[in-house]
Amino acid sequence: MPIPVWVLLGFAAWTLLILFTTVGVYRWSRIFTGRAEISEWRADEQQGSDWYRRAVRAHLNCVENLPVYAAIVVALLAARAGGPIMDGLAITILAARICQSSIHLLMEQTNTVAAIRFAFFFVQAMCMIAMGILIALSARG
Repeated sequence: MPIPVWVLLGFAAWTLLILFTTVGVYRWSRIFTGRAEISEWRADEQQGSDWYRRAVRAHLNCVENLPVYAAIVVALLAARAGGPIMDGLAITILAARICQSSIHLLMEQTNTVAAIRFAFFFVQAMCMIAMGILIALSARG
């Protein structure tokens, strides 16, 4: 299986890991201890601690970007593009995603921290754009 596909699986696993170990634990611990009702959790309201809200955003950042990367991997497979550059870009995307999410979860969001978090997002975006360009060039022949 090509490395970009492994990275896609890793990206999906990271997205689920964040969901279950942060948002899920926070919500279910409150439900099971009687501090909240299951019906209280609403997507259209700010709820919970600052850390919980950051965890929700970190998870949603993954959910927003996972389909974009998945589309790139589908195009890569269809064009039969690949190679060490694509592999490196894919690995960089996953590493930058993990760093971005971790910073979101573990650090209070000051201007400096937000700028660092954005830098990791920017790395991902540039890698995805580069992969798209390489796929298009490969498909052109």
